[in-house]
Amino acid sequence: MTARASGAHAARNSDRLPHGGFGGLLLAEWTKIRSVRSTLWTLILFVVLTVGLTAGLTALIAANWNAPHSAARNATIAADPAGFIFGAGIGLGQLTICVLGVLVITTEYSTGVIRASLLAVPRRIPMLVAKSAVFAALLIVVAEIVAFGSFFAGSALLHSRVPVALGDPGVTRATVGVGLYLTVLGLFALAIGALIRHTAGAIAAVIGVVLVVPILTGLLPGSWGAHLNAYLPEQAGALIYQARPAASALLSPWQGFGVFCAWTLVLLVAAGLLLSRRDA
Repeated sequence: MTARASGAHAARNSDRLPHGGFGGLLLAEWTKIRSVRSTLWTLILFVVLTVGLTAGLTALIAANWNAPHSAARNATIAADPAGFIFGAGIGLGQLTICVLGVLVITTEYSTGVIRASLLAVPRRIPMLVAKSAVFAALLIVVAEIVAFGSFFAGSALLHSRVPVALGDPGVTRATVGVGLYLTVLGLFALAIGALIRHTAGAIAAVIGVVLVVPILTGLLPGSWGAHLNAYLPEQAGALIYQARPAASALLSPWQGFGVFCAWTLVLLVAAGLLLSRRDA
């Protein structure tokens, strides 16, 4: 076959999915994700940090419940014990999910695997959809296990001070919401990684959005600063794992989660458009 004929043949097949269709794409992405060592080690770190920190901080608070000047702190915990339990570990554990979400896509660029992927799957958007679906499925399973493990560990340690159970109002929703929040956060990080394509830069951007931007907007004066802060991705999404959101919250838990999903969807769409237009 001549070079021209080969090019024509490739052009005719450039819009076809590989053998096995979308199911084959899902299998390929699962193989890539589980074969990378950083995936396993980052998930192990996530489990250890989240559950360990939740148990450690909750035990420390319970042991020092009657310490001097602890009345205000205790009142805050009693108002939303489930939110306290999750806040203790999720705040740090979520950073590992941010890193993992970025690595899932940027390691393909740094190692050159993305070129092989795009040769095998010329239709780039289905590849991104498959990668996102497989990553979300992995995260929702691990994150829900961690969420329920953290809750049971934290509630057992806090029981003597503030009893809390899954049957309490909003607690089941908050526990399930931890897994939902972390899953969407992983996709949010993946989208930024796909947009920036550089590991260090993408991680810095995600952590900046999650940790730094809410602090800066929280310092803005007036009600417009509070409104801006409420609609930030992390601030809005975090409402889903608060059993009893503050009375001053501008959004309900599900509204906040919807805002977070909207941010993530917009970034994923932008990532797909750029992926289809840029060179690997």
